[in-house]
Amino acid sequence: MGKIKVGICQMNVDLDKGSNLKKADSMIREAASNGCDFVILPEMFNCPYDNKYFPIFAETYSGETTDMLSNLAKELGIYIIGGSIPEEDGGLIYNTSYSFDRNGKLIGKHRKMHLFDIDVEGGVRFKESDTLAYGDCVTVFDTEFCKVGVAICYDMRFPELMRLMALAGAEIIVIPAAFNMTTGPAHWHITVRARALDNQVYLIAASPSRDMDFTYHAYGHSCIVNPWGAIMNEADEKECILYGELDLDMVKKVRRELPLLKHRRTDIYDIYKK
Repeated sequence: MGKIKVGICQMNVDLDKGSNLKKADSMIREAASNGCDFVILPEMFNCPYDNKYFPIFAETYSGETTDMLSNLAKELGIYIIGGSIPEEDGGLIYNTSYSFDRNGKLIGKHRKMHLFDIDVEGGVRFKESDTLAYGDCVTVFDTEFCKVGVAICYDMRFPELMRLMALAGAEIIVIPAAFNMTTGPAHWHITVRARALDNQVYLIAASPSRDMDFTYHAYGHSCIVNPWGAIMNEADEKECILYGELDLDMVKKVRRELPLLKHRRTDIYDIYKK
């Protein structure tokens, strides 16, 4: 049980929720038919990445999207990490990722903790907090293989959160993300590799494909990075399913040979969850 086959659905997202769900269903089924244990969707896979659409597409749990993911996970006997969707709860809207086990049971729910509020001169301006509320939980859950951590996009830029997941036992960290054409070329590869090697985990970053006809241009380049910080497999900007095989023995080997987590000077500094 040391090896896990994963599939990342780098899908195009359009203005119709029904067509997005149909596309996700089709890609999940294809990945499952190719032997995947885990199938992973991108950030906001059922909704265009634009503040004006988040309230329109938002669902309470359980809703149309999460019911579909749960039923598919059970039917196909796979784990599904459902990218993220806009979630409505108590009048607030969150950017939320739902994960389901092979029986269709909800095993993880992560609300994006760090909201993407940036204004890059000559680049991109976006303020998620105009519409979305902040999550406040570190998300790590058990699977038959190992513990898995999930965070969303901008969360990945905060090494403290990634470290908390590693300290909670995560050997795989999954990041549904939608970097753009300003931040993607500059920071995507550096960040995914650094977070993997800092915490000696497999890091899986799942992006939507790029649609230049839409207002938000995703970078794409979904990828799988090993615990040594090497990119194992990477997509381009187009719609595809990216496959990879994770060998958990490598996590143990790297942590044994280069014991970064053990060498932390917790007598001087520490990171802890309140």
